Amino acid sequence: MKLSVFRILISVAGIVGWAGSPPSATAADPAIVFNRDIRPLLSENCYRCHGPDAGQRQADLRLDTAEGAVADLGGYRAIVPGKPEESEAYVRIAEPDESMRMPPADSGRQLSADQVALIGRWIRQGAEWQGHWSFLPLHRPSPPQAADSSRINNAIDAFIVHRLQAEGLEHCSEADKATLIRRVTLDLTGLPPLW
Repeated sequence: MKLSVFRILISVAGIVGWAGSPPSATAADPAIVFNRDIRPLLSENCYRCHGPDAGQRQADLRLDTAEGAVADLGGYRAIVPGKPEESEAYVRIAEPDESMRMPPADSGRQLSADQVALIGRWIRQGAEWQGHWSFLPLHRPSPPQAADSSRINNAIDAFIVHRLQAEGLEHCSEADKATLIRRVTLDLTGLPPLW
């Protein structure tokens, strides 16, 4: 079975273009990255009532900033890093009683059990907040070690070979010059080459 080069390149682009260092974690409890895993959940389900719009904000709770999420709200905090059981936001999203659960049923939004567990694990791991990805410094990830190093000519190849091996796939044979010229011509002009 062979994976398309396009899918592999998209996967590698996501790995190589990683912004910000992910927090360390054990293999049993992989690191949860705020921008990748948590921000989309909060944005989709919480920011409408607890986001940047002061006119729409409910309960003076702001979950779109780290300061707002950990602020003292009169004896409790929405997020207490390392302690999901003391984090009011987590307690409310995990609430079994629908009348108390967030987001409210009439909002048309709902977190799945896996999403609730993910937020709980993120809080347990320290609730590390990240700024918007465009403001984070880039870092160069270390290329993974691959069992078949014969196809590795540069760092990007190491990511591709590693992913292929993880998926149980094999490399395609290298294209000949005529095929490469045809591909480049089609990509640049949208027309086949004039032989």
